[in-house]
Amino acid sequence: MPNKHGDFVWYELLTTDPDAAAVFYGSVLGWTINDSGQAGMDYRLFSIGGSAIGGLMALPADAVAAGMRPIWLGYIGVDDVDVTIGAITAAGGTVRMPATDIPGVGRLALLADPQGAVFYVMRGTSEATSTAFSGTAPGHCSWNELTTRDLTAALEFYGTRFGWVKGEVMDMGALGDYQFILQDGRGIGAMMIGPPESPPPMWTYYFRVTDIDAAAERARAGGGQLMHGPCEVPGGDHILIGADPQGALFALVGGRQGGEPR
Repeated sequence: MPNKHGDFVWYELLTTDPDAAAVFYGSVLGWTINDSGQAGMDYRLFSIGGSAIGGLMALPADAVAAGMRPIWLGYIGVDDVDVTIGAITAAGGTVRMPATDIPGVGRLALLADPQGAVFYVMRGTSEATSTAFSGTAPGHCSWNELTTRDLTAALEFYGTRFGWVKGEVMDMGALGDYQFILQDGRGIGAMMIGPPESPPPMWTYYFRVTDIDAAAERARAGGGQLMHGPCEVPGGDHILIGADPQGALFALVGGRQGGEPR
């Protein structure tokens, strides 16, 4: 995979009902869903315009028994999975799933940062560049947002391991700083301290839509719950955060095409 070390290269939904989740996200984001062809497993691909941006699979039974709930996870591309695991564990991170080779896909591992936020690292075998992340393309992830308990520590942890640097800071008043993060000069997301009532430290991924209000209506009609927004953010985009019918948190970002909010 020719993506640079530190690129977000894939997004994956683990859920209790893959069939229902496929219908929901297909409606909300216009994704097509196809079987990956992986032998011995039901792993489906979310695609837009012929470009695969993520995957869908059932939560393993043992994970459900342990209390894991449906969740979106991001994959960070790395030059060497095993070297990255060593660097992350030395810095206080933990291994949730050891390094695994998937034929025709690549080598990957599921890790957690020192605050407990979970993410994958991956070295893919494909010769194609991943376009799962795009700041502008509808149906792609356009923003990666970390809520954490220690912003300074999180910036150091991810910056050292993945080459990310601090961009501008937005003062959110009582909520503290919203720290933009850059990779090679490109904005890829932000980090912030989670409010007391927020879930434990986690990554949230914002998928782009062309009309935030229409997408919100599709989410409601499909059984999703809107928890925040749509609301405008600096730069003119609008965001919303919700929960899909199985309970996985999701986020959308896009323009407002219909004038006043509906």
